[in-house]
Amino acid sequence: MARFGKAVLPSHARALRDIARCRTPALGGHLAECQSCGSRHIEYHSCNNRGCPQCGGARTDKWIEQQRDLLLPVPYFHVVFTLPEELRFLVRSQQRQLLPALFRAAFEALATLSRDPQYLGGRIGALAVLHTWTRALEWHPHVHMLVPGGALTVDGKWITIPKRNKRILVPTQKLARLFWGRFMSMARRAAPDVAFPDVTRKKRWIVYCKEVVQGSDRVLEYLGRYVHRTAISNRAVVSCTDRSVTFRYRSHRDDKTKLMTLSPDEFLRRFLQHVLPRGFHRVRSFGLLHPKHRTTLRRIQLMLGRGHGLASASRSSQRAILRRCPVCNAIALRRGLPISRIDLGIQPRRPKATDNGPRAPPQFEVSS
Repeated sequence: MARFGKAVLPSHARALRDIARCRTPALGGHLAECQSCGSRHIEYHSCNNRGCPQCGGARTDKWIEQQRDLLLPVPYFHVVFTLPEELRFLVRSQQRQLLPALFRAAFEALATLSRDPQYLGGRIGALAVLHTWTRALEWHPHVHMLVPGGALTVDGKWITIPKRNKRILVPTQKLARLFWGRFMSMARRAAPDVAFPDVTRKKRWIVYCKEVVQGSDRVLEYLGRYVHRTAISNRAVVSCTDRSVTFRYRSHRDDKTKLMTLSPDEFLRRFLQHVLPRGFHRVRSFGLLHPKHRTTLRRIQLMLGRGHGLASASRSSQRAILRRCPVCNAIALRRGLPISRIDLGIQPRRPKATDNGPRAPPQFEVSS
């Protein structure tokens, strides 16, 4: 950040600071004790920045628990909406205006076809997650949607897609054409001063759709892979030096695992371009799954024979209570008393008072 100064966006600078401090004494911690062997360990706090590769797992477990109560006992479909290459750089430079248009265009195209009696003939719901990266960390905005395989008709009846050799939600080619028209119309309204390239529907407006494995836990775990996932995980980084960063990725051309080596500046550039503007929601609910339609969703659950309420705690919630001990390897590590940053050797340092106003908040430095 010192090298590039004000060229670094505030959201990117904050992400770098948070990731550097994540699970270090700078954020304080808790004392954890193993109930099996009696050993004690200091667990440092997480930064909870959504761009941090270390914090995604805990947020995913929490999100899964919140969504478990909203499932329907029907087949689910995974739908992916992708923009053509000609529009990607433009969307990157106008994220606050065009990324919401991508969300809305994707769902409205799907909802329009689903209302057609030829397909579902009713209202649908969807959970949508935005991803902006390829496996090689290039900019590639696309939306993942999890869609219940059914619809609510005008007269209040629920229609579930019948069991066939292969269930089809809606035809993908028609969905791609409708998505193309909706996005271009919404994007031009959202950014009227931007010159859009001439992208016809013959270009690669890719829409992918397949049925997800059934079972409520499996559906949530499937979508959980996409919800709080970051552009790259810690496990993918093979080596890191002052001159290069090497990471592992799977090539989309031959589906083989390969290594890529980049300079530190290029690696950070690729990583930080996927840190979204502050306040932007990567996960959104549409249609029947939107919070304002919660009463309707409960009624559909009752019609399908599923009462709401958590039946039992999941494995993820149990892991939140007891964790694996690094000494005896037993799942018996329980979090105990908090440890302040002062106890960890980080002493507060206050600047001198001035006549211009009250004191600034304390800053912390590690004592020698």
